[in-house]
Amino acid sequence: MQSDLVSRNEKLHVGIIMDGNGRWATRRGLSRVRGHEAGVEAIRRIVEAAPKQGIGTLTLYAFSTDNWRRPKAEVAALMTLLRFYLGNEVQSLVKNGVRLTVIGRRDRLPDGIANAIARAEDATAHGGTLHLRIAVDYSARDAILNAAAKAAALTSLTREAFSQLVTGEAGLRDVDLIIRTSGEKRLSDFLLWEGAYAELHFTERMWPEFDAGDLAAALASFHGRERRFGGLQAIVPEEVPSLSRV
Repeated sequence: MQSDLVSRNEKLHVGIIMDGNGRWATRRGLSRVRGHEAGVEAIRRIVEAAPKQGIGTLTLYAFSTDNWRRPKAEVAALMTLLRFYLGNEVQSLVKNGVRLTVIGRRDRLPDGIANAIARAEDATAHGGTLHLRIAVDYSARDAILNAAAKAAALTSLTREAFSQLVTGEAGLRDVDLIIRTSGEKRLSDFLLWEGAYAELHFTERMWPEFDAGDLAAALASFHGRERRFGGLQAIVPEEVPSLSRV
């Protein structure tokens, strides 16, 4: 049963933990870098499919703060892919009305990438079909901690104001659904504030395999759930006992 709080006509916010690139490649006798390259191809597929399936905001977990601990060669390859994406996908994003935002720290990224991010964000700023958010050097706990430090200087605080401090923008819709590929079943420090009431969907599919059909299956599962947001299921008037019998 679908909750009245979220109808099928609303544009959803979906977050995806894109997991399994390395395992996908290893099982095929390929390098882990080739797995990450295949992961970029999957991003293209899902960005194209998302608006057609009712998604208005798509947040992709590309590189966590903890990922800096991976081998230097793999980290360098991931940064090269990020640089390539920023340099070669912007024209397509603009054409398809996709607004790009990168969340996470930028001060530790290799030279030139922060500037490339800023240029891509400026170029796509007016996209209205899909808001694509890519998390790079991102930690949800760090985002909440930084927001708390900023909030300490305020005399009054609301959830909406604190949410803006966490996310960096006003009016961002809370996450409706978080998908994780590869069979792992954890959030790994992803969207902990925005995803407080998110539904969770775990799939065995590796990220390079994930396609529009997999996205549709996850959304079908989501739409079949009842979202109560801490409340109770609505009671049919005829089922409410009269006060004389209480």
